[in-house]
Amino acid sequence: MVPNPTLGWERLQDVFYRKRTDYSMLWTSDIVLSEFTVAGARYGGAIALVRDTSKPMAYRGPENRNKMVLIYSNAGELLYNVPWDKGIIRGVGWSDNEELIIVAEDGSVRIYHDFQGGFTQFSLGKDSEDHTVSECRFWGTGFVAKLGNNRFVSVAKYEDPRPKLLSEIATVATEIHGWTVLPPSYTLSRHVEVFVGVNNTINVLDSMEAQDKQLVEGPFSHVSISPNGTLLALHTTYGRIYVISSDFEKKFSEYDTGMVESPAQVTWCANDCVAVAWENEIRLVGPGGGTLSFYYDSAITLVPESDGIRIISNDKCEFLAKVPDVVVDIFRIGSTSPSAILLDAVEQLEVKSPKADDNIQLIRPDLNEAVDACVKAASFEPEPYWQKKLLKAALLGKSVLELYSSDEFVEMCEVLRVLNAVRHYEIAVLLTYEEFIRLTPERLINRLINRNRFPLALKLTEYLHLPIDKIYIRWSCCKVKQSLEDDATVCKTIVNKLKVIPGISYEDIARTAYDEGRTKLATQLLNYEPRAGKQVPLLLDMEEDEIALVKAVESGDPDLIHYVVLVLKNKYPLAQFFRLVNDKPIASAVVEQLAREESAELLKDFYYQDDRRAESALVTYREALSLNDVQARVDKLKLATKIYTDSKDQYPDSRAIEDSIKLYELQTGYEKDYKQAFVGLTVAETIKKLLKINQGSKASKLKGEFKIPDKMFIFLKEGTYPTSKKN
Repeated sequence: MVPNPTLGWERLQDVFYRKRTDYSMLWTSDIVLSEFTVAGARYGGAIALVRDTSKPMAYRGPENRNKMVLIYSNAGELLYNVPWDKGIIRGVGWSDNEELIIVAEDGSVRIYHDFQGGFTQFSLGKDSEDHTVSECRFWGTGFVAKLGNNRFVSVAKYEDPRPKLLSEIATVATEIHGWTVLPPSYTLSRHVEVFVGVNNTINVLDSMEAQDKQLVEGPFSHVSISPNGTLLALHTTYGRIYVISSDFEKKFSEYDTGMVESPAQVTWCANDCVAVAWENEIRLVGPGGGTLSFYYDSAITLVPESDGIRIISNDKCEFLAKVPDVVVDIFRIGSTSPSAILLDAVEQLEVKSPKADDNIQLIRPDLNEAVDACVKAASFEPEPYWQKKLLKAALLGKSVLELYSSDEFVEMCEVLRVLNAVRHYEIAVLLTYEEFIRLTPERLINRLINRNRFPLALKLTEYLHLPIDKIYIRWSCCKVKQSLEDDATVCKTIVNKLKVIPGISYEDIARTAYDEGRTKLATQLLNYEPRAGKQVPLLLDMEEDEIALVKAVESGDPDLIHYVVLVLKNKYPLAQFFRLVNDKPIASAVVEQLAREESAELLKDFYYQDDRRAESALVTYREALSLNDVQARVDKLKLATKIYTDSKDQYPDSRAIEDSIKLYELQTGYEKDYKQAFVGLTVAETIKKLLKINQGSKASKLKGEFKIPDKMFIFLKEGTYPTSKKN
């Protein structure tokens, strides 16, 4: 029989706390937490363990000497071994997306995006290389690293890491005792702030300045910010705890632990109380100085969550949190709240007692509130038995009400089914309702995908009416990485699996195949990609350039064709580039247009290799006309003539260019002889000018050279010679 929820409650001042055991650890006896540094991902995520080299440990064989970071579920199931080759690890943390972040002593940072080993790497910069990293503090989207010279470096966003050196400490410091970070989402400046225990005071650092808060109660060995960023817990080296506002304007409480030994951790249990952990004791310190202690036989690690604390020990994983008021009102012994009476009505109805109706009539004026309370209380209960009891009570109450919106009730039923599925020990995502709302369903599905729990991820995605494309794509990527079958078989398996989703993209799968060295498989998969814009870039990366050009041409997208042509032009020698586009008319047209806009030389080369002599000569001719120097212009025209004459075909334009050369040469001679400008005139204008300066013989010779008709020549003469004056 499922025990009553109140059996696990412990009173702290005027509220109750409960510590429930969610999982018994499956890991081997080799895992002794006192020998490890432990980091847990938020929202009930995975647990990372790395051996603490500063502590002595038992010898367990040569295989245990290898430096690895072990990733476990909350039930102690090994999810992944992260091999490590970058020296001493100084920081291990998690992002809100359950990405593992590892910081080495030399400032190297790796971000592992999944549990298959894929990572990106960057450096914290020269300062970290010169002074080394000593320790780190993480939050959901970034972290701060403390360097050996007592300077701090921050990274605000994992997806765009830009290390920034923070201000120097304002107080002359001999030693930094404890420190923590206030995430940017809680600061007025929207930049991370670092709270540093220096001497007897606290310094607050950001990228612009450092402020000494002028405290005298220190030294502070532990500094901890509450999850909502409003409260600050300060633990002194002599065992006293102060709780103040994070803006240092107000002091709320003071408590003497009476312990000489420094605690291993000082953190918050939600925003309600401070949790202090020694080697085998957890002590909750309430706002009024009240305490509640829990004792253990082995080392423990606290993983703070937004609504409680996960407790990791050698043999179990527990969750400690305040009992919500709505749950206390229902289950407290002797409670007469409407929600408690409604729950009792369900129990009476199950034994067919008429008292059920009496209970309903008793709380009739408050029935609406009682139904809401039962629905809300169900979200806080981890046991499906009590979830069903509370939802049955809500169902009974709303069936009596004439007007009641069932939306919240239906949504709660859906969410609880999801939470119960992921809390199962085989999955072991220890997620509460409040954390589920903060995490979002999409990010929960991503966590299941990272664990290769594809069937469950698919069921929950369909149940929550979310897109399923990502699950099939990630499954296919895993198939590519892990399958030992030949490329054709793997391709066929993936295509058969994905054909149920019309229009699904194969780009990520093909890129995974390429990254794994299976180029042929990548090419085969890209043939099924429906969007050329996703095919072409990867084909170019794979150096399947001709296929990329063909796909771009087949797409009919002018921008895509233009992009591929530009890439190939910059990649290959001209001759090879022209050979690639030669037999593709559309691509050739794009190259021709590109050459017209960019370079006459490129256009000439393009025409030349395509044996288009007339077009090449015309380009040279236009170039010649743009030149100011007459001799250079003539040389260009001669080159254009040569292009024509090298061809076996006859071109009418060739004769016109030869005439232009002849005219320029004659005009140049006239300018030398008569010291007048002739270059640039037409044949008719040249004849007219020669006649005007009484050079009729030259004009007649020019007429013969260019076969000027007699009538036109006479017309030019009459228009040139002055009429005789009458005496």
